[in-house]
Amino acid sequence: MASDPKVHVFEDVSKHNQTKDCWLIISGKVYDVTAFMEDHPGGDEVLLSATGKDATNDFEDVGHSDSAREMMEKYYIGEIDASTVPKKRTYIPPQQAPYNPDKTPDFLIKILQFLVPLLILGLAFAVRHFTKKE
Repeated sequence: MASDPKVHVFEDVSKHNQTKDCWLIISGKVYDVTAFMEDHPGGDEVLLSATGKDATNDFEDVGHSDSAREMMEKYYIGEIDASTVPKKRTYIPPQQAPYNPDKTPDFLIKILQFLVPLLILGLAFAVRHFTKKE
């Protein structure tokens, strides 16, 4: 840890709430966990949900191991000015791209499940019609 830690204001820390720029406040300390997003065992959603607030309770409730606590030291970037942290804050979810069901593989599978049987049925009728002897 740094000998003279930088003191961050809550408003500045709360702006870092994206996958490519994620800071957390845990036990009065500020951590830049951006580099750890992909490696976090619980996924990046867990870390993103802890942004914009004091994440101490979220961190402690999970019961992290001693090695996880030691690992935090390399992400430490300073202290939080406790007077700037609001007592209670409503959760503001991080911005995400809107969900588009037409671009998912499930949509394609559903279309194929409908069209393939129709094509087989049409082919069977065509074969029957053109090969029928009169």
